[in-house]
Amino acid sequence: MTKQSTNEQKLSTKEQEALLQQYDSEAATRNVTGKIAIVILLILLAFSIFQIYTGAYRVYTAYIQRTVHLGFALVLIFLLFPAKRNGKKKNVIPWYDYILAILAFVACAYWPVFYDELVQQIGRITSVQVIIGTIAVLLVLEATRRAVGLPITIIAVAFLLYALFGPYMPGILAHRGLNFNQLIKSMFFTTDGILGTPLQVSSTYIFLFLLFGAFLVKTGVGNYFNDLAIAIAGRRTGGPAKVAIFSSALQGTISGSSVANTVTTGSYTIPLMKRLGYNKNFAGAVEAASSTGGQIMPPIMGAAAFLMIEFAGVPYWEIAKAATIPAILYFSGIWIMTHLEAKKLGLHGLPKEDIPKKMEVLKKGYLLLPIVAIIYFLFSGNSIERTALYGIVITILVSLFNKETRITPRKFIEALTDGARTALGVAAATACAGIIVGVVTKTGLGLKLGNGVVDIADAIANNPTTILLLTLFFTMITSIILGMGSPTTANYIITSTIALPAIMALNDSLEFTVPVLAAHMFVFYFGIVADITPPVALAAFAASGISGGEPIRTGITASKLAIAAFIIPYMFIFNPAMLMIDATVYNLIWILFTAITGMIAIGAGMIGFWYKKLNWLERIISLVAGFMLVIPEGMTDIIGLVIFIAMIVYQMIVKRNNDQDITPNKSQQTSLS
Repeated sequence: MTKQSTNEQKLSTKEQEALLQQYDSEAATRNVTGKIAIVILLILLAFSIFQIYTGAYRVYTAYIQRTVHLGFALVLIFLLFPAKRNGKKKNVIPWYDYILAILAFVACAYWPVFYDELVQQIGRITSVQVIIGTIAVLLVLEATRRAVGLPITIIAVAFLLYALFGPYMPGILAHRGLNFNQLIKSMFFTTDGILGTPLQVSSTYIFLFLLFGAFLVKTGVGNYFNDLAIAIAGRRTGGPAKVAIFSSALQGTISGSSVANTVTTGSYTIPLMKRLGYNKNFAGAVEAASSTGGQIMPPIMGAAAFLMIEFAGVPYWEIAKAATIPAILYFSGIWIMTHLEAKKLGLHGLPKEDIPKKMEVLKKGYLLLPIVAIIYFLFSGNSIERTALYGIVITILVSLFNKETRITPRKFIEALTDGARTALGVAAATACAGIIVGVVTKTGLGLKLGNGVVDIADAIANNPTTILLLTLFFTMITSIILGMGSPTTANYIITSTIALPAIMALNDSLEFTVPVLAAHMFVFYFGIVADITPPVALAAFAASGISGGEPIRTGITASKLAIAAFIIPYMFIFNPAMLMIDATVYNLIWILFTAITGMIAIGAGMIGFWYKKLNWLERIISLVAGFMLVIPEGMTDIIGLVIFIAMIVYQMIVKRNNDQDITPNKSQQTSLS
């Protein structure tokens, strides 16, 4: 591709940063200069070095590891993230943020300094510790508001109030309640609150994988993903849209944010789609839907896979394996609909001169070696921390193959600081989510909510299948609402804590048993699609900022393109074989065949085009055939397949007749002329 055409299409770095700061809370940082900038740089470097050292040697106890991790994160958040995103002096650190940073250091240093005294306490908490714990809780809430956003902060505050005022709650929500000292003790001086499992995962697995991603980015792998996608899909019908799907799926393996993924790949692909002839709302929707899908793409899945290990109690290999077929179906659905939209509009692929030479692209294939190595090490039974460290070392070695990709000392330092910056939002989100998990554990709220949802479903219908469907529907709505505006890690923690118990409660009330992993994947999927579901739809808003389209219409179109994400979770609840749970090879082949065939029919019904333009009746028939094929039942598969074949034959006959009618008319016009 020529430099001129690239510059015409791609957003500048400043424009990308502006979009990220507008729609992604984790990117809205100060740009400080002078001596304090050097201090912040040194703290970021120390943060990464601490995490690498502890990841390699595991030298500290859980309390010290987590509080030091949290301390680094809180101090850096108050120095880097302004209290108001659009403040007048956004790049100047005010006096009160220095005080907050010092308080964060003192509160988190309390554990390492007084560790022996704290672990010997049994059920007691001193007045000084109440003050320290209160400061820590308030600092976590404020840091989360700045680095992650208001939604999760509001939820955490609501849960804290619920813990305190339990005796005054109505009906099944009532509980014995915790006094203030008990609440502070559980929140900061046990592993049931801020220092719980979410922060443990952040301080070990997630940080190192974010660091691995930062090193990978320094090799230029993001640009390579774009070139590889163009080389493979650029010349195909509606090429740029398929490039967006392909590159976003690849980018999703190293990105932990739907918004960041949208802006990074979308700054390149959205202008290409518009230039080819796609509607601006459709172009933005393709990128938003594809980038959101990056969070469900194995092997990393936006770092949620590592949290799922702890929350679901399932080995990593089982999680990555289970996510494979749903991810294939998700991206296949978007691919099918963009293809049909291109056929309807008569769009072709990119011109030959805009396609990079395949040999040049293949020569840089070595950039994918670190990702291949990561997958190999994870599936070989290595620890997750070791695997991430091996990935970093291999990335550095691989970068030496070419001068353009080489990680120089400067890039090395930048990777360390970038990785630490990326981890700040995750650390704050997981600490805040620990508050929610802690309250649920102490009050039994999860079980109460789960049983309440099942009781509502039972009151509406007494048929077991209907009860299951209604419970899943209520859980879906809850997960989408809870997932709005939250990053992937916090998103999964919240949905698995609040929404998941409703599904698990079914196992006690119905003969049908939902596998634990299927239930976790269900809430995870719907929490993720909140990024494209209006009215919040952060990924769609970011995409519209690039395309110039309308955010809500972009979100609606993205939800339509990602229709598979709204269907697949129901499929694997009723047929866990889709997650490779107790599945045979025959089952997997049949599931893939019927599901992809069904997605073709659903895509045609959604877009209104197949071999020819579809009228409203044909669209309904296509949708019915598609849904029958994706429903995991033998009889529905057969009926759907019959309708599917009948629709193809009917359209081919009509299209052939229309072509024959047009040809003689053209011949007559030629002879007359």
